[in-house]
Order: sequence, then C-alpha cells, then structure tokens
Amino acid sequence: MAEPALLNVSNLEAWYGESHVLHGVNFNVRRGEVVTLIGRNGAGKTTTLRSLIGVVGKRTGASTYKGNDLLKVPAHKVARLGIGYVPEERGIFSRLNVIENLMFPPAWQSGGMSVEEIYTLFPNLKGRDSTPGTRLSGGEQQMLAIGRILRTGADFILLDEPTEGIAPVIIEEISAALRILKDRGMTIILVEQNLRFAASVADRHFVLDQGKVVDEISNSALDANMDRLNRYLGV
Repeated sequence: MAEPALLNVSNLEAWYGESHVLHGVNFNVRRGEVVTLIGRNGAGKTTTLRSLIGVVGKRTGASTYKGNDLLKVPAHKVARLGIGYVPEERGIFSRLNVIENLMFPPAWQSGGMSVEEIYTLFPNLKGRDSTPGTRLSGGEQQMLAIGRILRTGADFILLDEPTEGIAPVIIEEISAALRILKDRGMTIILVEQNLRFAASVADRHFVLDQGKVVDEISNSALDANMDRLNRYLGV
C-alpha cells in the first residue's frame, strides 16, 4: 500500500484583497518527494506557496499537513510544524553578515543542519562569515537563503524560483544540493520556470493555469509530454 500523502491540498482558494487568485487548487505531496508547480506568470504558483503558510488574504478549502489543516494554523506557528519558506526575493538581511543571516532564525525543531554542514552543502559560503549578506552574488544569496532554512530544522521546504537570474554554474550547484537534500529525506515544493532544472530534481510536476491545477506529469514522462506542456506554458 502506498504511503499516504504528507500534504493534501484540496479545493484551495485564495484572495489578495478583492483579487481572487486561486480557484480550487488540488494536489498532494508524499514524504521525501520533490514536486514542482509550473505554469505561466500569474498562474498562481507563488500564491499557492504563500497560501500554505498563511501570508495571503482570505483562504478557503483545506491544506492538510501532518494532521494539521494549515488554513487553521496561525502564520507565525507554521514554521514550528517543520515548514520552511524560501521566497523568490530571498529575504537576505542587508545589515547582517553571512553567519548572522544563517543564525538569525531560531531552530524550530531538532535535526537542523549545523553551519559546517551548510558550508559543506554550499561551499561558496565557506570563509564568507563576515561578508555582508547582500554583497554575495545572486546565486550565493540563494544558497544563503536555503541554508538559513535548513538550520531551523525544517524538513518540508517551499522554494520559490531559486534559479531566477542566477548563473548556470550556480544553478548546477543548487541542483546538486537539492538532490542531496532529497536523498536525506527532505520534502520540497519547487516553483520553477527552468524546466531543465526542474527535471533534474523533481518527481512530479503540477501545471497551474488561471489559479487551478490543470495537469500532473511525472518526471519520467516529461519528455514525452513536452508538446502538451509547451501549450500550457505558451512556448
């Protein structure tokens, strides 16, 4: 019998003020799995992530994680469930150096990575403790943002557009790091436009269009479905 899903999202709707963005999103994620949310700009991918952690306006539906309906968990308590969010803008504190950025959030649960483990995962950060966080390259800032979440003990990561504006060599390093995290049992939802990168780490892909999940494609079937996928993406 297949293991039940770690996260079940059912008929999720969300609004920013009067703007109705999600129109009944349905998908699930199994423990240790990497899934991507893909779609055109404005399809609702980032809003889906933000809805899971409670930083949108009104929400309806259900998002069940470890027996908890995330729509009923206050936003400031979501991290204590082991969920970490890495936003597209990364959120690096400009007045803090690398080590201060890494140490800033509390460890919400046991099992988080040590600073040395993070430096092993992201060697670009090693020896940069005193460097202001915003003096790093865009790719290094992305590594810092991911590492900061890993130190908290989070084992379910919501990762929004990690390759946006990043050099190809750094993209490869982040891809390798995500595969290591997956091997360690980490569960990841990835919002990503770079299909090559997504295919290098993901198990399944959910396609969003106009605030709904309109298709699911396994990674093994991705090449065979590229024509269909390109129609969704308008390529």
